Amino acid sequence: MAKGKKSIFFCQNCGHEESKWLGQCPACREWNTFVEEKVASIKQGSARRLKEAEVVALSGVSTDEKDRIRTGIDELDRVLGGGIVPGSLVLVGGDPGIGKSTLLLQVCQRLSQDKEILYISGEESLAQIKLRANRMGAFKDNLLLLCETNLELIRSVIEKRRPQLAVIDSIQTMYSEEVASAPGSVSQVRESTNVFMQLAKGLGISIFIVGHVTKEGTVAGPRVLEHMVDTVLYFEGDRHASYRILRGVKNRFGSTNEIGVFEMRQNGLQEVANPSEYMLSGRPENSSGSVVACSMEGTRPILIEIQALVCQSSFGMPRRTAAGTDYNRVNLLMAVLEKRVGLSMSNYDAYVNIAGGIKMNEPAIDLGIVMALVSSCKNRPIDEKMIVFGEVGLSGEVRAVNMPEQRVAEAKKLGFETCVLPEVSREMVREVKGIRLVGVRSINEVISII
Repeated sequence: MAKGKKSIFFCQNCGHEESKWLGQCPACREWNTFVEEKVASIKQGSARRLKEAEVVALSGVSTDEKDRIRTGIDELDRVLGGGIVPGSLVLVGGDPGIGKSTLLLQVCQRLSQDKEILYISGEESLAQIKLRANRMGAFKDNLLLLCETNLELIRSVIEKRRPQLAVIDSIQTMYSEEVASAPGSVSQVRESTNVFMQLAKGLGISIFIVGHVTKEGTVAGPRVLEHMVDTVLYFEGDRHASYRILRGVKNRFGSTNEIGVFEMRQNGLQEVANPSEYMLSGRPENSSGSVVACSMEGTRPILIEIQALVCQSSFGMPRRTAAGTDYNRVNLLMAVLEKRVGLSMSNYDAYVNIAGGIKMNEPAIDLGIVMALVSSCKNRPIDEKMIVFGEVGLSGEVRAVNMPEQRVAEAKKLGFETCVLPEVSREMVREVKGIRLVGVRSINEVISII
């Protein structure tokens, strides 16, 4: 770096550094992501002493699943992979008002029964936190509150108190006096996360970090923030709706396919033990364009209602709309229907919606989208006791999906009598009493059922 240089440019997407502004980042190839940050001068004599590194044989490292801390919230434990790992750094992101702080305060409520918990807030006062806590019920004295944004003061409190769990709400409000930039900047977020990572690993304290999100839905700040933490959890769903979905997009200690379903109520977030039943509540009776499909989220089958509305287009260019699923996938399936089945769809507007506002992109719901489109186009209702799942290829074939046994078992549990599934998957599933299995090889066979 040139002598006297007082600022440097950071890429907000990947954290790449340059001495001057560039339109495109040479590392991640994103455009207009560079921001200018002031550089803190390094004080003489501040270099840390290096200590001798210790090496340990892999066979000598012990791991015990019993070391995980159960939060008492089964849906959260499922997403975390069985509980909180001591010394882990967890990032929780989501839209404003989605319930991030509420969920973490409920975790503090459960764990403070027998553990010392430190809740650090940089956005709310003590009175505001108390008002929110009053709606949730009683709290033990083991829950300690700290309203502070100075990173050095927070570090000294954590090192002195040594709590089992610390919550930072939020990382964008924290600042270090050693970094000459405003709170929430690239340098401050990176430095703050690095300090909390050192505290978590060095002292064995589990730390939850709340992160704000941008309008694109990603955590604000440098992309390196998500690489530094052990687990990244995202809250999804419309804040005006009652349901919430907690999804793990990164987890060093478990699967990233699991989701947790919650419902926002007056006294906080409540677990939804059976999300399939919740998603299917209020289904219309004897209505065309409505079909129930099954999607897998990790090891959990979720039944969803797919709705389609196909009507004559009033303009030369038909309109396509998809809510809750991939818009391009809907266009692809409509093209397959027109080419392989001969069903004219080019003059029709098509609207596809997954009821409840949940987002599903698994290929297994392809067959449900196809049946809903055909049902609406022909104005023929589908049997209310029928459920479908299967992937549709470009040749119109119905391809196999994973874990068909769990999907059929979930359908039977909720009272469905007929299950339409790929013929290949049909051969994998044993006969199940109480539900009729119909195997199909192509969408032509599916349409004959409607």
